[in-house]
Amino acid sequence: MARRLIVTGGAGFIGSNIIHALNQRGLTDIIAVDNLTNGDKALNLADLAISDYVDKDTFYDALIAGHYGPVDTIFHEGACSSTTERNGRYVMASNYEPSKKLLAYCQNTGTRLLYASSAATYGASTTFTEAPANEKPLNVYGYSKLLFDQVVRRALPGLTTQVAGFRYFNVYGPREQHKGGMASVAFHNFNQFMAEGRVRLFGEYGPYQPGEQMRDFIAVKDLVATKLWFFDNPGHSGVFNLGTGKAQPFNDVATTVVNTVRAARSLPPLDRAEMVRTGLLEYVPFPDTLRGRYQCYTQADMRALRATGCSVALDNVANGVADYVHHLLRTRPDHTP
Repeated sequence: MARRLIVTGGAGFIGSNIIHALNQRGLTDIIAVDNLTNGDKALNLADLAISDYVDKDTFYDALIAGHYGPVDTIFHEGACSSTTERNGRYVMASNYEPSKKLLAYCQNTGTRLLYASSAATYGASTTFTEAPANEKPLNVYGYSKLLFDQVVRRALPGLTTQVAGFRYFNVYGPREQHKGGMASVAFHNFNQFMAEGRVRLFGEYGPYQPGEQMRDFIAVKDLVATKLWFFDNPGHSGVFNLGTGKAQPFNDVATTVVNTVRAARSLPPLDRAEMVRTGLLEYVPFPDTLRGRYQCYTQADMRALRATGCSVALDNVANGVADYVHHLLRTRPDHTP
């Protein structure tokens, strides 16, 4: 089969990082699919090699009609990824319906499908193992991802080609600058610190002290490397968690950001208490709009993914966020820390 590849959401954060990694392997027959209503996303494609760009509104019907010829693999990253979007019809039309079309197409043609699910499928749960008993989404975004995972699970026994879904936890890294409020906490912390000389985190909420809400933070380079392992190993299908397997508090992200910038300025590191005392780190009241809709703790159970034989090394916050801050410093317009 021809090595033609398709990346939906190709101009987005994770999609553009996948294209970048494929380009590094010399793969350039890549069709990028997206919606460029937010034209800033086009900059994520500007330094990449692709064979075509297609708007998502015309892509799916053209694909099913055979317009793009034989396709080896589809990396399906396109979705409404806003966890605060309340328009359920829009979310389901953007996330669930196109995914079903791709699954049917792939089963009809033998094309492989590597798609994005989300840790939002767990929602209110405190157990993050890929099992229905743990899946309790708190918003329609999480539900849209869960519903397609359920379709895939039912299809697994009869699959004729690889179909693998990945429940992303909290991803950070380059090419997320267009995401606004949905960008990573590391990105927001960096920009706050550079603009205001301080970082703000949520205060206490429920049993969690200020800044101690915990998430499983994964660097986008590690996420992409894991997905490309599955690309290289087509015998593995299923729905898998994709995090680091280690929850860390938001305070760890903030202190890493501050101390990495301080080191670039030849200043000594500070501990969290000193950052709070000197106003470099402050806490704001937990917003009412997120109460009851917020995951205070996530930690990927990685056993199912590791059981496939995938042994990609995954950075912790101290290493991964520090690397990302160095990247952000290098790419600042004035190149100054």
